[in-house]
Amino acid sequence: MSAIPNIPSDTPGIHTNGIANGASTASFKLNNVPVENLRPLRVIVIGAGYSGIYCGIRIPERLRNVELAIYEKNGGVGGTWWENRYLGCACDVPSHSYQYTFEPNHSWSSLYAPASEIQAYLERVAKKYSADRFIKLRHEIKACHWDDKTAKWHVTIKDLSTGETIRDQSDVLISARGNLNNPSWPDIEGLNTFKGELMHSATWNESYDFKDKRIGVIGSGSSSIQIVPSLQRLPGTQISTFVRSKTWISPPFGQEFFDNHGFQGSAIPEDLRKRFASDPEYYYKFRLSVEEDGNGIHAVTMKGTPLQLGAKDMFYQHMKKRLESKPEIFEALIPSFSPGCRRLTPGPGYLEALTEPNVNFITTPISHISESAIHTTDGASHEIDALVCATGFQAGAPPPFPVTGTNGLTLTEKWSARPVNYLSHSIAGFPNMFTMLGPNSAIGSGSLTCMIETVGDYIVKAIRKLQKDNIAAMVVKDAREADFSEYVDAYFQGTVFADECRSWYKNKGTGEVVGLWPGSTLHCVEALRSPRWEDFEYVYVDELEESGADDHEEGGLNGGKGRNRRANRLAWLGNGWSVNQLEERHLAWYLYPEFVNQPVAPRPEEKESLGIRPFSY
Repeated sequence: MSAIPNIPSDTPGIHTNGIANGASTASFKLNNVPVENLRPLRVIVIGAGYSGIYCGIRIPERLRNVELAIYEKNGGVGGTWWENRYLGCACDVPSHSYQYTFEPNHSWSSLYAPASEIQAYLERVAKKYSADRFIKLRHEIKACHWDDKTAKWHVTIKDLSTGETIRDQSDVLISARGNLNNPSWPDIEGLNTFKGELMHSATWNESYDFKDKRIGVIGSGSSSIQIVPSLQRLPGTQISTFVRSKTWISPPFGQEFFDNHGFQGSAIPEDLRKRFASDPEYYYKFRLSVEEDGNGIHAVTMKGTPLQLGAKDMFYQHMKKRLESKPEIFEALIPSFSPGCRRLTPGPGYLEALTEPNVNFITTPISHISESAIHTTDGASHEIDALVCATGFQAGAPPPFPVTGTNGLTLTEKWSARPVNYLSHSIAGFPNMFTMLGPNSAIGSGSLTCMIETVGDYIVKAIRKLQKDNIAAMVVKDAREADFSEYVDAYFQGTVFADECRSWYKNKGTGEVVGLWPGSTLHCVEALRSPRWEDFEYVYVDELEESGADDHEEGGLNGGKGRNRRANRLAWLGNGWSVNQLEERHLAWYLYPEFVNQPVAPRPEEKESLGIRPFSY
């Protein structure tokens, strides 16, 4: 490797003793590095689920001179798929759409893969691409604090294996915790007095034997819809399911598509899995069809569309048929709001389980819980041995640890009325911090994993900008964050999500939709394809150094005061060299086949329809 040329300080053109029109008399020296400029950075990622693992793959692949640490509080990777182990826990969208675009799994056992398979898939991917070398398991984040003076995140971590407190710092902080992370326990009088087995769906006790037990299940969301039929099938169980909210139970997503492919039930036959693995073209066509089917139903979320009205009628008939032996349950469950206002769950076997003799369907509100029973407002006592709270998560809430941004602003204060951000990934007042699957990031239809990859790619571009442009801190402008919230509210007015319903999609109390991206998956991919760097404010490394500790409190992101001079925004151009020339390799890389962007000419039969005519002179 050739040495970087040592450019003398008096070389003509290197010093500029003034800027055009006399705007400045400060001298400027070239940044004596090649144009690629790989300034060292450290990145901390919180969480090792789908998002964190993706960061562990893409950041070292696409960036250089970036030190990476991924902290995960659990004993294994997978995030929600490590934590949720309740009976019947499974993906509620087609498995072949719930995987990384670059890492297909030919071996899903079911169209709706069980949690254990998803966790095993994520663990396998993390090991295959060596993302696991950055992951520190059983390390729980306790606090994150941004230092305006040094432009660093200071992170406090507890090593759960040793009890040791660790203090780390980074240039960039990525919250990859996801939305469904903090269990939400019901606020019911006497809950803590219950003497039987008490568990949340996300803190499942796998050692508990439910056979021959009387079991209470609180909730009617996706977890309960999967848990109830699983418990109902166990020998000797007696289930009391307490349902507060009406809800739509949909047929399996993509059922028509799968029927057209000749599937019987949700299990994928062994011979088909073998063909998926041995016939890449066949598998690709199948997977592409699954993805197109998911992206093709976006209109089901829009009020008044034929697809939405047709879905409502189909769901109605689906529920009515399966509950025809218990019409009172059908009447109690069927909602007035449109399908999709609450998260849709296929729930295979749920409606059938409700009609079984060992299941009591209870809609009377709970008044309190005692040592051995759930008491309802009608005076009834329901004796139970175990209580399962399938009551969801604190979606859209700040993390359970303090996060402090610029000028001492905490995320809890910032989100006290409503969780807000910019394009789901950046928060005004929190420099160099990005969120994945935070507020307004989930999807009502389409591929969630594609959106995870899209946001991850955006964040990689932002890190590269910090690195290459010599930026110490970047933060989204307050006005752009406000614009996004305004757009979100306007978009959802025309969707089924605006109906009156209880849903984790919505902000508690005020009802704005804060859980979902305002658009389709394809809309998100296009929106984040090219970052709008003008939507951010910046402090450059030179400005940080010039301002000093005392001045910076009033400078940079806090108003632009206190700096001795303006940093040259084009200092990243370096010294006129490229690293390829210095290393004497890849000196014509732009001719390599993988980099040549070959235009595709229209076929002759297309030219006329495109209005193409021969040149005439």
